[in-house]
Amino acid sequence: MSISPIHIIGGGMAGTEAAWQLLNKGIPVILHEMRGVKSTNAHQTDGLAEMVCSNSFRSDDMENNAVGLLHEEMRRLGSLMMEAAQITKVPAGSALAVDREHFSEYVQKKLLAHPLFSLERGEVSSIPPESWGDVIIATGPLTSDALAQAVLKITGVDELQFFDAIAPIIYKETIDFSKAWLQSRYDKGDGADYINLPMSKDQYYQFIDDITDGEKSDYKDWETDIPFFEGCMPIEVMAERGRETLSFGPMKPVGLDNPHSDERPYAVVQLRQDNKLGTLYNMVGFQTKLKYSFQKEIFRKIPGLENAEFARLGGLHRNTFINSPKLLDDQLRLKLMPRLRFAGQITGVEGYVESGAMGLLAGRYLAAQILGKQLSPPPIVTAFGALINHITGGHIEGAGTAKSFQPMNVNFGIMPPLEHKKHEIEGRMVKIKRKDRKPLKSKRALDALACWLDEPE
Repeated sequence: MSISPIHIIGGGMAGTEAAWQLLNKGIPVILHEMRGVKSTNAHQTDGLAEMVCSNSFRSDDMENNAVGLLHEEMRRLGSLMMEAAQITKVPAGSALAVDREHFSEYVQKKLLAHPLFSLERGEVSSIPPESWGDVIIATGPLTSDALAQAVLKITGVDELQFFDAIAPIIYKETIDFSKAWLQSRYDKGDGADYINLPMSKDQYYQFIDDITDGEKSDYKDWETDIPFFEGCMPIEVMAERGRETLSFGPMKPVGLDNPHSDERPYAVVQLRQDNKLGTLYNMVGFQTKLKYSFQKEIFRKIPGLENAEFARLGGLHRNTFINSPKLLDDQLRLKLMPRLRFAGQITGVEGYVESGAMGLLAGRYLAAQILGKQLSPPPIVTAFGALINHITGGHIEGAGTAKSFQPMNVNFGIMPPLEHKKHEIEGRMVKIKRKDRKPLKSKRALDALACWLDEPE
Protein backbone atom coordinates (compact mmCIF):
# COMPACT_ATOMS: atom_id res chain seq x y z
CA MET A 1 0.00 0.00 0.00
CA SER A 2 1.36 3.43 -0.95
CA ILE A 3 1.44 5.92 1.90
CA SER A 4 1.37 9.64 1.15
CA PRO A 5 4.19 11.64 2.75
CA ILE A 6 3.59 13.48 5.99
CA HIS A 7 4.49 17.16 6.00
CA ILE A 8 6.28 18.51 9.07
CA ILE A 9 6.82 22.25 9.44
CA GLY A 10 9.95 23.13 11.42
CA GLY A 11 13.34 21.45 11.58
CA GLY A 12 14.18 21.91 15.23
CA MET A 13 14.20 19.31 18.00
CA ALA A 14 10.49 18.51 17.74
CA GLY A 15 10.28 18.43 13.96
CA THR A 16 13.32 16.21 13.46
CA GLU A 17 12.25 13.82 16.23
CA ALA A 18 8.73 13.54 14.82
CA ALA A 19 10.20 12.85 11.38
CA TRP A 20 12.45 10.09 12.74
CA GLN A 21 9.58 8.31 14.47
CA LEU A 22 7.46 8.36 11.29
CA LEU A 23 10.34 7.19 9.11
CA ASN A 24 10.96 4.25 11.43
CA LYS A 25 7.37 3.16 10.84
CA GLY A 26 7.88 3.21 7.07
CA ILE A 27 6.04 6.50 6.52
CA PRO A 28 7.53 9.06 4.10
CA VAL A 29 8.24 12.55 5.45
CA ILE A 30 8.67 15.96 3.85
CA LEU A 31 10.28 18.32 6.36
CA HIS A 32 9.86 22.05 5.69
CA GLU A 33 12.54 24.34 7.14
CA MET A 34 12.65 28.03 6.28
CA ARG A 35 16.25 28.56 7.39
CA GLY A 36 18.50 28.49 4.36
CA VAL A 37 15.96 30.72 2.63
CA LYS A 38 14.79 32.92 5.49
CA SER A 39 16.75 33.29 8.72
CA THR A 40 15.63 34.03 12.30
CA ASN A 41 17.06 36.52 14.77
CA ALA A 42 18.49 33.77 16.95
CA HIS A 43 19.78 30.95 14.74
CA GLN A 44 23.32 31.05 13.40
CA THR A 45 23.13 28.27 10.79
CA ASP A 46 20.63 26.55 8.53
CA GLY A 47 21.33 23.15 10.11
CA LEU A 48 18.51 20.98 11.41
CA ALA A 49 18.20 20.63 15.19
CA GLU A 50 20.43 23.64 15.84
CA MET A 51 20.83 24.41 19.54
CA VAL A 52 20.44 28.16 19.92
CA CYS A 53 20.83 29.05 23.60
CA SER A 54 22.90 26.29 25.17
CA ASN A 55 24.70 23.05 24.42
CA SER A 56 23.17 21.27 27.41
CA PHE A 57 20.25 18.89 27.71
CA ARG A 58 20.53 19.36 31.51
CA SER A 59 20.83 16.58 34.04
CA ASP A 60 21.23 12.99 32.86
CA ASP A 61 20.45 11.57 36.32
CA MET A 62 17.38 9.44 35.64
CA GLU A 63 16.81 8.60 39.32
CA ASN A 64 16.86 12.04 40.89
CA ASN A 65 16.03 14.46 38.11
CA ALA A 66 12.89 14.54 35.98
CA VAL A 67 14.69 15.64 32.82
CA GLY A 68 17.15 12.77 33.29
CA LEU A 69 14.15 10.45 33.53
CA LEU A 70 12.79 11.95 30.31
CA HIS A 71 16.16 11.26 28.64
CA GLU A 72 15.84 7.60 29.58
CA GLU A 73 12.23 7.36 28.42
CA MET A 74 13.20 8.88 25.08
CA ARG A 75 16.09 6.42 24.70
CA ARG A 76 13.69 3.53 25.25
CA LEU A 77 11.47 4.86 22.46
CA GLY A 78 14.30 5.10 19.93
CA SER A 79 14.92 8.85 20.09
CA LEU A 80 17.16 10.32 17.38
CA MET A 81 17.88 13.25 19.68
CA MET A 82 19.26 10.99 22.41
CA GLU A 83 21.22 8.92 19.88
CA ALA A 84 22.85 12.07 18.51
CA ALA A 85 23.57 13.34 22.02
CA GLN A 86 25.33 10.11 22.94
CA ILE A 87 27.54 10.31 19.83
CA THR A 88 28.41 14.01 20.21
CA LYS A 89 28.48 14.46 24.00
CA VAL A 90 31.19 16.47 25.75
CA PRO A 91 32.27 16.35 29.44
CA ALA A 92 29.70 18.10 31.66
CA GLY A 93 29.62 16.25 34.99
CA SER A 94 26.19 14.77 35.60
CA ALA A 95 24.67 16.82 32.77
CA LEU A 96 24.27 15.71 29.17
CA ALA A 97 26.00 18.31 26.99
CA VAL A 98 26.98 18.07 23.34
CA ASP A 99 29.13 19.63 20.67
CA ARG A 100 26.40 21.76 19.09
CA GLU A 101 27.80 21.79 15.55
CA HIS A 102 28.41 18.04 15.47
CA PHE A 103 25.02 17.34 17.05
CA SER A 104 23.19 19.25 14.31
CA GLU A 105 25.33 17.64 11.60
CA TYR A 106 24.62 14.15 12.95
CA VAL A 107 20.84 14.66 13.02
CA GLN A 108 20.76 16.20 9.55
CA LYS A 109 22.96 13.52 7.95
CA LYS A 110 20.96 10.74 9.59
CA LEU A 111 17.68 12.08 8.22
CA LEU A 112 19.02 12.91 4.75
CA ALA A 113 20.40 9.38 4.46
CA HIS A 114 16.93 7.86 4.95
CA PRO A 115 15.30 6.92 1.64
CA LEU A 116 11.83 8.08 2.76
CA PHE A 117 12.98 11.55 3.87
CA SER A 118 12.86 14.81 1.91
CA LEU A 119 13.95 18.27 3.05
CA GLU A 120 12.32 21.33 1.49
CA ARG A 121 13.77 24.75 2.26
CA GLY A 122 11.34 27.65 2.39
CA GLU A 123 8.80 29.35 4.61
CA VAL A 124 5.32 27.89 5.08
CA SER A 125 3.37 31.09 5.59
CA SER A 126 -0.19 29.80 5.76
CA ILE A 127 -2.21 26.91 7.10
CA PRO A 128 -1.29 23.92 4.91
CA PRO A 129 -3.89 22.98 2.29
CA GLU A 130 -6.19 19.98 2.60
CA SER A 131 -4.17 18.23 -0.09
CA TRP A 132 -1.28 17.90 2.36
CA GLY A 133 -3.42 15.71 4.62
CA ASP A 134 -2.11 15.32 8.18
CA VAL A 135 0.52 17.87 9.18
CA ILE A 136 2.72 18.38 12.24
CA ILE A 137 3.48 22.02 13.08
CA ALA A 138 6.70 22.15 15.09
CA THR A 139 7.87 25.70 14.48
CA GLY A 140 9.00 26.46 18.01
CA PRO A 141 9.32 29.77 19.86
CA LEU A 142 10.56 31.56 16.72
CA THR A 143 7.54 30.75 14.56
CA SER A 144 7.49 33.10 11.57
CA ASP A 145 5.11 36.05 11.80
CA ALA A 146 3.15 34.93 8.74
CA LEU A 147 2.48 31.43 10.03
CA ALA A 148 1.70 32.76 13.52
CA GLN A 149 -0.92 35.07 12.03
CA ALA A 150 -2.39 32.15 10.08
CA VAL A 151 -2.67 30.12 13.28
CA LEU A 152 -4.32 33.10 14.98
CA LYS A 153 -7.03 33.16 12.32
CA ILE A 154 -8.17 29.62 13.10
CA THR A 155 -7.61 29.58 16.87
CA GLY A 156 -8.65 33.08 17.92
CA VAL A 157 -6.72 36.16 18.92
CA ASP A 158 -6.39 35.18 22.58
CA GLU A 159 -5.04 31.69 21.98
CA LEU A 160 -1.50 32.45 20.80
CA GLN A 161 1.06 34.20 22.97
CA PHE A 162 4.28 35.87 21.88
CA PHE A 163 6.03 36.23 25.24
CA ASP A 164 6.21 34.50 28.59
CA ALA A 165 5.54 36.39 31.80
CA ILE A 166 6.52 33.61 34.16
CA ALA A 167 6.20 33.55 37.94
CA PRO A 168 8.29 31.05 39.97
CA ILE A 169 6.67 27.73 40.83
CA ILE A 170 7.36 25.96 44.13
CA TYR A 171 6.94 22.37 45.26
CA LYS A 172 4.23 22.48 47.94
CA GLU A 173 5.96 19.86 50.08
CA THR A 174 8.95 22.21 50.60
CA ILE A 175 6.86 25.05 52.11
CA ASP A 176 7.05 25.57 55.90
CA PHE A 177 3.45 25.55 57.15
CA SER A 178 4.51 26.53 60.67
CA LYS A 179 4.79 30.01 59.10
CA ALA A 180 2.48 29.73 56.08
CA TRP A 181 -1.29 29.26 56.13
CA LEU A 182 -4.16 28.55 53.75
CA GLN A 183 -6.70 31.32 53.24
CA SER A 184 -8.41 33.26 50.47
CA ARG A 185 -8.56 37.02 50.78
CA TYR A 186 -11.68 37.85 52.80
CA ASP A 187 -12.33 34.07 52.82
CA LYS A 188 -13.74 34.21 49.31
CA GLY A 189 -14.14 31.10 47.16
CA ASP A 190 -13.45 27.98 49.20
CA GLY A 191 -11.85 30.16 51.87
CA ALA A 192 -8.49 28.43 51.56
CA ASP A 193 -7.52 28.83 47.93
CA TYR A 194 -4.10 30.40 48.53
CA ILE A 195 -1.00 29.69 50.60
CA ASN A 196 -0.02 32.88 52.42
CA LEU A 197 3.45 33.92 53.55
CA PRO A 198 3.61 36.89 55.97
CA MET A 199 6.28 39.60 56.05
CA SER A 200 7.02 42.19 58.70
CA LYS A 201 7.78 45.78 57.72
CA ASP A 202 11.53 45.21 58.05
CA GLN A 203 11.36 41.98 56.02
CA TYR A 204 9.32 43.71 53.32
CA TYR A 205 11.73 46.65 52.98
CA GLN A 206 14.69 44.27 52.87
CA PHE A 207 12.90 42.34 50.12
CA ILE A 208 12.35 45.55 48.12
CA ASP A 209 16.04 46.44 48.46
CA ASP A 210 17.04 42.94 47.38
CA ILE A 211 14.97 42.82 44.21
CA THR A 212 15.87 46.35 43.10
CA ASP A 213 19.59 45.74 43.74
CA GLY A 214 19.60 42.18 42.33
CA GLU A 215 21.29 41.49 39.03
CA LYS A 216 18.85 41.27 36.13
CA SER A 217 19.01 39.00 33.10
CA ASP A 218 19.73 40.76 29.85
CA TYR A 219 17.33 40.60 26.95
CA LYS A 220 18.60 39.06 23.75
CA ASP A 221 18.59 41.46 20.81
CA TRP A 222 15.47 39.84 19.38
CA GLU A 223 13.64 40.15 22.72
CA THR A 224 14.07 43.89 23.26
CA ASP A 225 10.61 44.69 21.92
CA ILE A 226 8.80 42.58 24.55
CA PRO A 227 5.94 44.66 25.93
CA PHE A 228 5.48 45.18 29.67
CA PHE A 229 1.72 44.88 30.17
CA GLU A 230 0.36 46.22 33.42
CA GLY A 231 -1.00 42.78 34.30
CA CYS A 232 2.38 41.09 34.02
CA MET A 233 4.85 43.73 35.12
CA PRO A 234 8.11 42.31 36.56
CA ILE A 235 8.18 42.75 40.33
CA GLU A 236 11.45 44.69 40.23
CA VAL A 237 9.93 47.17 37.75
CA MET A 238 6.92 47.64 40.05
CA ALA A 239 9.23 48.13 43.04
CA GLU A 240 11.14 50.85 41.21
CA ARG A 241 7.89 52.84 40.98
CA GLY A 242 7.86 53.20 44.77
CA ARG A 243 8.74 51.19 47.87
CA GLU A 244 5.08 50.63 48.75
CA THR A 245 3.91 49.66 45.25
CA LEU A 246 4.05 45.91 45.90
CA SER A 247 2.44 46.20 49.34
CA PHE A 248 -0.56 47.80 47.62
CA GLY A 249 -0.37 45.38 44.69
CA PRO A 250 0.28 41.62 44.62
CA MET A 251 1.64 41.66 48.20
CA LYS A 252 -1.20 43.57 49.88
CA PRO A 253 -2.06 42.09 53.30
CA VAL A 254 -5.72 43.13 53.52
CA GLY A 255 -8.37 40.48 54.10
CA LEU A 256 -5.89 37.96 55.52
CA ASP A 257 -5.43 36.81 59.12
CA ASN A 258 -2.24 35.06 60.20
CA PRO A 259 -3.22 32.19 62.55
CA HIS A 260 0.39 31.87 63.73
CA SER A 261 0.66 35.42 65.13
CA ASP A 262 -1.43 38.24 66.58
CA GLU A 263 0.72 40.73 64.69
CA ARG A 264 -0.81 41.94 61.44
CA PRO A 265 1.54 41.27 58.50
CA TYR A 266 2.87 44.32 56.67
CA ALA A 267 2.87 42.41 53.37
CA VAL A 268 1.83 38.93 52.25
CA VAL A 269 3.15 36.78 49.43
CA GLN A 270 0.41 34.57 48.03
CA LEU A 271 0.92 31.23 46.31
CA ARG A 272 -1.77 29.85 44.01
CA GLN A 273 -2.28 26.20 43.07
CA ASP A 274 -0.78 25.61 39.64
CA ASN A 275 -1.79 22.05 38.75
CA LYS A 276 -4.73 19.78 39.42
CA LEU A 277 -2.57 17.42 41.46
CA GLY A 278 -2.01 20.20 43.98
CA THR A 279 1.73 19.57 44.11
CA LEU A 280 2.84 22.87 42.57
CA TYR A 281 2.11 26.46 43.62
CA ASN A 282 3.06 29.65 41.79
CA MET A 283 4.03 32.97 43.36
CA VAL A 284 1.18 35.29 42.43
CA GLY A 285 2.36 38.35 40.51
CA PHE A 286 6.05 37.44 40.81
CA GLN A 287 7.15 37.41 37.17
CA THR A 288 10.71 38.71 37.12
CA LYS A 289 13.89 39.23 35.10
CA LEU A 290 16.15 38.61 38.09
CA LYS A 291 18.89 36.09 37.40
CA TYR A 292 18.11 32.61 38.70
CA SER A 293 20.77 32.66 41.44
CA PHE A 294 19.36 35.91 42.82
CA GLN A 295 15.80 34.61 42.68
CA LYS A 296 16.65 31.60 44.83
CA GLU A 297 18.62 33.69 47.32
CA ILE A 298 15.99 36.42 47.66
CA PHE A 299 12.85 34.29 47.64
CA ARG A 300 14.22 31.91 50.28
CA LYS A 301 14.33 34.88 52.66
CA ILE A 302 10.52 35.00 52.57
CA PRO A 303 9.11 33.41 55.76
CA GLY A 304 8.00 29.87 54.94
CA LEU A 305 10.23 29.53 51.87
CA GLU A 306 13.57 29.07 53.63
CA ASN A 307 13.87 25.53 52.26
CA ALA A 308 11.79 26.00 49.14
CA GLU A 309 12.57 24.01 46.03
CA PHE A 310 11.57 25.51 42.70
CA ALA A 311 10.02 23.58 39.84
CA ARG A 312 10.54 26.68 37.71
CA LEU A 313 12.03 30.12 38.28
CA GLY A 314 10.59 33.37 37.00
CA GLY A 315 11.23 35.05 33.71
CA LEU A 316 9.99 37.24 30.92
CA HIS A 317 11.10 36.44 27.40
CA ARG A 318 9.92 36.16 23.84
CA ASN A 319 8.15 32.93 23.02
CA THR A 320 5.39 31.74 20.72
CA PHE A 321 3.06 29.16 22.22
CA ILE A 322 -0.57 28.19 21.85
CA ASN A 323 -3.14 27.76 24.58
CA SER A 324 -2.83 23.97 24.50
CA PRO A 325 -5.25 23.09 27.35
CA LYS A 326 -8.05 24.64 25.32
CA LEU A 327 -6.90 23.89 21.77
CA LEU A 328 -5.29 20.42 21.76
CA ASP A 329 -6.51 16.93 22.57
CA ASP A 330 -4.32 14.31 24.24
CA GLN A 331 -3.05 13.22 20.81
CA LEU A 332 -1.69 16.76 20.25
CA ARG A 333 -4.33 17.37 17.55
CA LEU A 334 -5.92 20.76 17.06
CA LYS A 335 -9.53 20.22 18.11
CA LEU A 336 -10.78 22.73 15.51
CA MET A 337 -8.82 21.04 12.70
CA PRO A 338 -7.69 17.52 13.72
CA ARG A 339 -5.51 17.00 10.65
CA LEU A 340 -3.11 19.48 12.26
CA ARG A 341 -0.92 18.33 15.13
CA PHE A 342 1.35 20.63 17.12
CA ALA A 343 4.63 19.56 18.67
CA GLY A 344 7.52 21.07 20.58
CA GLN A 345 7.82 24.37 22.35
CA ILE A 346 4.84 25.89 20.55
CA THR A 347 2.64 23.51 22.61
CA GLY A 348 3.75 25.04 25.91
CA VAL A 349 6.69 22.92 26.98
CA GLU A 350 10.05 24.50 27.78
CA GLY A 351 13.46 23.20 26.84
CA TYR A 352 15.19 21.23 24.11
CA VAL A 353 14.46 17.84 25.67
CA GLU A 354 10.79 18.53 26.33
CA SER A 355 10.37 19.84 22.78
CA GLY A 356 11.97 16.73 21.34
CA ALA A 357 9.79 14.54 23.53
CA MET A 358 6.60 16.15 22.24
CA GLY A 359 7.85 15.73 18.69
CA LEU A 360 8.55 12.07 19.37
CA LEU A 361 5.02 11.52 20.68
CA ALA A 362 3.40 13.50 17.85
CA GLY A 363 5.24 11.33 15.35
CA ARG A 364 4.24 8.12 17.10
CA TYR A 365 0.60 9.19 17.45
CA LEU A 366 0.38 10.06 13.76
CA ALA A 367 2.18 6.89 12.66
CA ALA A 368 -0.28 4.76 14.61
CA GLN A 369 -3.23 6.61 13.07
CA ILE A 370 -1.89 6.18 9.51
CA LEU A 371 -1.32 2.46 10.10
CA GLY A 372 -4.89 2.05 11.33
CA LYS A 373 -4.00 1.64 14.98
CA GLN A 374 -4.75 3.53 18.18
CA LEU A 375 -1.94 4.66 20.48
CA SER A 376 -3.08 5.69 23.94
CA PRO A 377 -1.24 8.50 25.76
CA PRO A 378 1.61 7.32 28.01
CA PRO A 379 0.66 6.82 31.68
CA ILE A 380 0.57 10.06 33.66
CA VAL A 381 3.17 8.65 36.07
CA THR A 382 5.77 8.73 33.26
CA ALA A 383 7.64 11.90 32.27
CA PHE A 384 6.06 11.66 28.81
CA GLY A 385 2.57 11.25 30.22
CA ALA A 386 2.97 13.98 32.83
CA LEU A 387 4.01 16.51 30.16
CA ILE A 388 1.16 15.57 27.82
CA ASN A 389 -1.29 15.72 30.70
CA HIS A 390 -0.02 19.09 31.89
CA ILE A 391 -0.23 20.86 28.54
CA THR A 392 -3.53 19.30 27.44
CA GLY A 393 -5.49 18.94 30.66
CA GLY A 394 -3.41 19.01 33.83
CA HIS A 395 -3.73 22.73 34.40
CA ILE A 396 -6.07 23.78 37.20
CA GLU A 397 -9.77 24.37 36.57
CA GLY A 398 -10.35 27.74 35.02
CA ALA A 399 -6.85 27.75 33.54
CA GLY A 400 -8.08 27.34 29.98
CA THR A 401 -7.12 30.87 29.11
CA ALA A 402 -3.96 32.12 27.48
CA LYS A 403 -3.37 34.46 30.41
CA SER A 404 -2.96 31.68 32.97
CA PHE A 405 -1.41 28.84 30.94
CA GLN A 406 2.36 29.16 30.85
CA PRO A 407 5.12 26.94 29.43
CA MET A 408 6.57 24.29 31.73
CA ASN A 409 9.69 22.17 31.98
CA VAL A 410 9.36 18.53 32.99
CA ASN A 411 9.56 18.12 36.77
CA PHE A 412 8.46 15.62 39.39
CA GLY A 413 5.75 18.02 40.56
CA ILE A 414 3.61 17.41 37.46
CA MET A 415 3.62 13.69 38.21
CA PRO A 416 1.13 12.19 40.69
CA PRO A 417 2.36 11.72 44.26
CA LEU A 418 3.47 8.25 45.26
CA GLU A 419 0.50 6.02 46.03
CA HIS A 420 1.91 4.86 49.38
CA LYS A 421 3.71 6.55 52.25
CA LYS A 422 5.73 3.45 53.09
CA HIS A 423 7.88 1.03 51.12
CA GLU A 424 9.62 -2.21 51.84
CA ILE A 425 13.31 -2.25 52.79
CA GLU A 426 14.95 -5.52 53.82
CA GLY A 427 11.59 -7.10 54.56
CA ARG A 428 10.31 -4.18 56.66
CA MET A 429 7.78 -1.50 55.76
CA VAL A 430 9.30 1.89 56.50
CA LYS A 431 8.19 5.46 55.86
CA ILE A 432 9.45 6.85 52.56
CA LYS A 433 12.04 9.55 53.18
CA ARG A 434 12.07 12.70 51.06
CA LYS A 435 15.39 11.73 49.44
CA ASP A 436 13.82 8.46 48.26
CA ARG A 437 10.74 9.96 46.62
CA LYS A 438 12.33 10.93 43.31
CA PRO A 439 14.05 7.56 42.74
CA LEU A 440 10.78 5.80 43.55
CA LYS A 441 8.87 8.03 41.14
CA SER A 442 11.46 7.28 38.45
CA LYS A 443 11.20 3.53 39.00
CA ARG A 444 7.41 3.75 38.88
CA ALA A 445 7.66 5.75 35.64
CA LEU A 446 9.96 3.31 33.86
CA ASP A 447 7.88 0.31 34.98
CA ALA A 448 4.73 2.01 33.66
CA LEU A 449 6.48 2.94 30.41
CA ALA A 450 7.51 -0.68 29.88
CA CYS A 451 3.90 -1.82 30.31
CA TRP A 452 2.70 0.91 27.92
CA LEU A 453 5.22 -0.17 25.28
CA ASP A 454 3.96 -3.74 25.58
CA GLU A 455 0.34 -2.72 24.95
CA PRO A 456 -0.99 -3.80 21.55
CA GLU A 457 -1.73 -0.83 19.28
